Formats: sequence, C-alpha cells, structure tokens
Amino acid sequence: MARPITLCTAQWADLPLDELCRVAKQMGYEGLELATWGPIDVKRASEDLEYVKEVKDTLAKHGLGCWAIAAHVPGQCVADLWDPRLDGFAPAECSGKPELIRKWGTEQMMLTAKAAHNMGVKVVTGFMGSPIFKYFYSFPQTSEAMVEAGFREVKECWGPIFDEFDRYGVKFALEVHPGEIAFDYWTFKKLLETFDYRETLGCNFDPSHLVWQMVDPCMFLEDFIDRVYHVHAKDCKLNYNGRNGCLGSHITFGDVRRGWNFVSLGHGDVDFDGICRVLNQGGYSGPLSVEWEDSGMDRIYGATEACEFLQRYNFEVSKVAFDSAIRTDA
Repeated sequence: MARPITLCTAQWADLPLDELCRVAKQMGYEGLELATWGPIDVKRASEDLEYVKEVKDTLAKHGLGCWAIAAHVPGQCVADLWDPRLDGFAPAECSGKPELIRKWGTEQMMLTAKAAHNMGVKVVTGFMGSPIFKYFYSFPQTSEAMVEAGFREVKECWGPIFDEFDRYGVKFALEVHPGEIAFDYWTFKKLLETFDYRETLGCNFDPSHLVWQMVDPCMFLEDFIDRVYHVHAKDCKLNYNGRNGCLGSHITFGDVRRGWNFVSLGHGDVDFDGICRVLNQGGYSGPLSVEWEDSGMDRIYGATEACEFLQRYNFEVSKVAFDSAIRTDA
C-alpha cells in the first residue's frame, strides 16, 4: 500500500486501548490515531516512560502503529470564545471559567507535544478554537478590524504552544473545520500568513468539511500540499433538494432534512480517487486516517467497510509511463 490506513479513535474513546486495538485489527486497520480523551493519557505519556512503553507494547501486540495523536478537544479550549459547550471539554473544576478552560487547554497541548515525542510520533492533529467564528455571517456587522484582532489573538495563544512543539520536534496539523479560526480555503491561507508560514503549523486535511462548503477538496489539496501533515478520510453526502440548506438548520446529524451529512466512506460525494492522485503527485506518504462518522450505520460494520473502501484508492504511482511499451525510436 502507498500509505498506512489508520483509525482515528475520537469516536471510539469508550473502549479501552487493548480492546480497541483488537477491534481495529479485525477491521483491517494498520494503526491508530490516538485521541487524548481516549484511549491515551497525555499527562502520563509526558511523564512516565513505562506508561509509554505499555501503550506502544499494546499497539505492537496487535500489529498496529501510531503516526499521529489527536488533540481536538483540548486544542479547541485554547483560543475559542467561551460558551457552556466548552464546559464539557475541560475538567469540572473549570466549568464556567473561561480563563481556567483556556489555561487547561494550553497546558494539555504542551503536554501533548512532549507525549508525542515520547511516543516517537511526529504529528499532533487537532483544533485551535476561534474567538471570531460566530462572526462568520456579518450581521451584526463584522469589521475587518475584528477579524484581524481574532487572528492576532489566536497567534498570541498558540505561539508559546508551538514553541513547545518545536522543542520536541513535533508538528501541529489543524483540521480545517467550521468552528475553527481556519474553516475554508481563504481562512487557512490567512492563518498561515498570520503565523508567517511557521513550519510548525500545517493541515490535517479532511475533505468532508470542505465539500459541503462548495470548496473543491482536490484544489485545496493541490495548493496546500506542502502543508498537509496528516489526512483524515471522511465522507459527506450532499442533499440540497431545494428545502435543505448548507448551514444545517439546527437539525441533528443524520436527519435527512439536513443539506448534508457525514457518511461512511463510499456513501457520499467526496472524490477519493482524485484526492489520492493529488496526494501521490505531492509525495504525501503519511497515514490515511479514517475518522468514521455516520449516524445511520453500525460503527463496526461501517468502519470495516470504510477500511476496505479506502484500500481501493490507496494506490501507488506507476513506475512506468502507460504508453512506454508502444514507444518507437523513429
């Protein structure tokens, strides 16, 4: 295979590591993208090398690797504009206290950099939060100054964290995603500019968050391929039938009245053939990590099928030109 196919444990945090490894291996995966909220404890992994050995030995027992650690939950707490939803991410003692939530998120991200180093992992995926995402529709009017201030605030929050990442030789791959400071093509470009194209910061490419925004995932990938540090394989089904809008209408995921839904790989509108061709052309050799999300399908069935589906598109570049056999010297 051209790249390892892994499973993001974000939606599987209810399972202990050994059980999750067993299930993932049975479903056909080659590794795990370990989430910090389950099944890995980054504080322990940053301090206790015996614990790190236990985690690595458990992975090895099942023939699995780990190429990335997912830190979406604490990362969101770093630069987000507080509302009660963040209380569910941070410890109970931080509830309702925005400064404590931000402090906790910052500390967790710094610990994650060290934990990744101890694990021999070079990439941390995650979110950064946003103090201005609620302003995405400019009413009440959003000034350019407010946008600039928001990007500056994110840089101030994340600069010290990235210093810690640099200290341990780890890169951060932001999942470009609604709710983040960078949620589409132009906001990601602006984020890179804000950080002066600091090498620490790249992208966890997830096409499912682009396609419903009418952003071409392949074009995004072509233009930012040098910043793609990790790839999530996730699909999205569009259902714009004249009633359903792209903003979701405050309707729960999985409801067919939505304009789009996350679905298991192969059941949506993401062009994985095109994506793998761009990845090949750009020389990306990291993992393809299945982030399995489908409210209408059993997760074991779906994640097994998703792994099989992705194997069909995880092809390598041809070592010969297709027309080389008909070449003449004339």
